[in-house]
Amino acid sequence: MSGADLCPMASAAFHITDSDGFRARLISWLNGFDVSVCLDSNNYRSDPWSRFDLMAAAGVGEAFVPEQGTDVFTGLKNFLHRHKGWVFGYVAYEANQPLSVAPLSVASELRTYHTPPAFFFNPLHRFELKGSTLHIHSETDDPHRLFDAVMACPPPAPWQSPSLTLQHRMPKAAYLEAVAAIREHIAAGDVYEMNLCQGFFAEDVALDAASLYHAFNRAGQTPFAAWVRHEGRYLLCQSPERFLARRGDLLISQPIKGTIGRGSTEEEDKRLARQLFNDPKERAENVMIVDLVRNDLARSAVPGSVQVPELYGIYPFPTVHQMISTVTATLHPEVHPVDAIRHAFPMGSMTGAPKLAAMELIARYETGPRGMYSGTVGYFTPERDFDFNVVIRSIVYDAEASYLSFHSGGAITWHSDPEREYDECLLKGRVIRGLLT
Repeated sequence: MSGADLCPMASAAFHITDSDGFRARLISWLNGFDVSVCLDSNNYRSDPWSRFDLMAAAGVGEAFVPEQGTDVFTGLKNFLHRHKGWVFGYVAYEANQPLSVAPLSVASELRTYHTPPAFFFNPLHRFELKGSTLHIHSETDDPHRLFDAVMACPPPAPWQSPSLTLQHRMPKAAYLEAVAAIREHIAAGDVYEMNLCQGFFAEDVALDAASLYHAFNRAGQTPFAAWVRHEGRYLLCQSPERFLARRGDLLISQPIKGTIGRGSTEEEDKRLARQLFNDPKERAENVMIVDLVRNDLARSAVPGSVQVPELYGIYPFPTVHQMISTVTATLHPEVHPVDAIRHAFPMGSMTGAPKLAAMELIARYETGPRGMYSGTVGYFTPERDFDFNVVIRSIVYDAEASYLSFHSGGAITWHSDPEREYDECLLKGRVIRGLLT
């Protein structure tokens, strides 16, 4: 079905009295589509640029998947030119690399798992929740019938861990050796900072993705959570980080560098937050990435418009405190919104600085492509405003291949202690490991 074949948009508003119950039923309903996306802020109130509490899309009018050897972002610009409405999708970490040189596959002992470098679609049905008001928009159906269908769906079954056997793509000894080698690159001046990630995977996996996501979302409650189903492949994401947003002529990026666990008492929790704020290593990591983001945004900005309205902000989440800074810029009128994304992708918080040198070392020291991890999920409005997250704290599940994977990582600087960096990786992956094992 092409955009020209779609019926006029039908819209209706509904009052939601049980937000959590609606979210659960909506995920069950979305799981009935081959393609669906749900972006959930989990009622986070510390984001002045948020436009909704939840946005979901299902059904495909037309879709964009880059062809082998083509430029992902040029193809996305052409797709947005043809389709003037809402568009949802994702970009994988390796999207800026030639597909013929860097195929996005990770070979395991039994099979190979593939992920497209990008996927976008204009949806048939769209849900927008803000407070207790839900708007449903549909190209092909009655919004009242869709609402009744969602509310008739049973919520996902309670999650029960399948006790998977998780395998490491990078054993601890290899990780410690990689950190030591990266510190030597830093001493030689090759990079100032590099994000090193390690992968975990399980094979012969059969699970209920909706139940896992519902449990994962309740545990994380992050402002950039995402559910993506692309045929038999799922991305279940609990991200606290905004990659890049556009609001009119304003670009906003909020890189995260700096993590510490929550305390068991209020006094301990405040002490840990102060410790994170005053940690010289975490501050050094954060300010280096802020400088990188400033340079990335400057490529798309009106000269002199790049600002840092917040530096070293400490934000609490259910399991960790995060150090978050905010960088803004005015989009140059001659720069296409997609090119603003291109100029900043992949995000500096997941590469290091300088970015290209860090990416070369990532390819050398990590044990396989990242795929959707370190990529981004989000949406474009008809006016071509957009909001995209950083895909971290995420699970990728391929139901057809019976394969599950996730990554965890952190920034390496000259001051990094290898054992501490390894422990931080485990801390960041603790919720996922707990759900799966």
